[in-house]
Amino acid sequence: MPELPEVEVTRQGIDEPLRGAQVLGVRVGKPLRWPLGCAAESLVGTRVGPVERRGKYLWLPLTRAGQPAGGLLMHLGMSGSLALLGTPGAPGPHDHFDLATDRGTLRLTDPRRFGAVVFAPALDEPPASRLLARLGIEPFDAALTPEALHQALRARRAPIKAVLLAGDVIVGAGNIYACEALHAAGIHPNTPSDRLSARRAAALLLALRSTLARALAAGGSTLRDFTDVHGMSGSFQAEAAVYGRAGQPCRRCARPIRRVVHAGRSTYYCAGCQRR
Repeated sequence: MPELPEVEVTRQGIDEPLRGAQVLGVRVGKPLRWPLGCAAESLVGTRVGPVERRGKYLWLPLTRAGQPAGGLLMHLGMSGSLALLGTPGAPGPHDHFDLATDRGTLRLTDPRRFGAVVFAPALDEPPASRLLARLGIEPFDAALTPEALHQALRARRAPIKAVLLAGDVIVGAGNIYACEALHAAGIHPNTPSDRLSARRAAALLLALRSTLARALAAGGSTLRDFTDVHGMSGSFQAEAAVYGRAGQPCRRCARPIRRVVHAGRSTYYCAGCQRR
C-alpha cells in the first residue's frame, strides 16, 4: 500500500507541473471506493492550485476565475499510483480516472480499485472533512514534540505497532516504516503503548522521522505496483533493516529477523535488538 513517503513523492511530482493548469476534461472509468460526487463536466475550465497532502490523501484545490471552486481529494488505496502524461494513450483496464489539463493528463491507475477521487467544496467541508477527521498529527509537524507523543501514547494500551498503524495518534507510519522505526528505536512491536517511557517515546519519534526522511530520499518503497508520476520505482525496500528480511541476520546483532502476522499484517522484528 502506498504510505506517506510514496504519497509525498507523488505530491512533489505533480505540484509544480500542475500548478495553474487548466482542466480540459475529466474521464471517470470503473467505480472506485467512492463516487466522484459531482458531474465530471463541471470541473472543466477550473485551474489547479498548489497540491497538498494530509496523511495518505492528496488535495488538489481548484479555482474558477480566481475564486475557490472546491477541489479533488485523492487516495491511492492499496495499489494505486498517479502518472502525469504528456501524450496519454488509450486508458488500460486499470486506468480509472483521467484529469486532462493543458499541462498534461493526470491518470490514476489502480488494479484493486481501493483508491478514490472525491470532489469536496473545501478541505474543511464534507466529504473531505469527514474523511480526514480522525487523522493524527503529521510526523514532521513542529507541534509533535517528544513530550506530546509520550502523552498521546500513554493514553493507549494497544501494542505500539498497532497504535502506529492506526494513524489517529501520528500519521505516516505504515507497515514498512513502523517496522523499520521500531527496530531503529529498539522497541518490540508488541510493547504496550502506555508502557513506553518518555525516553523511549523520544527515541521512537527520532527513528520514525529518520526512517521517513530516508524513504522520501529513496523515492519511497516499491513492493508491487507503486511508481512515481514519471513511472520510476522507489528503492527504500533495498535498504530496509527488517522489513521483508525474515530469517536473514539482523544487521545490528546478527540474530535472525522474525516475522509474525497480526490482523493480516506482517510484522518484522529482531528479538535481540527490540525489547519490550
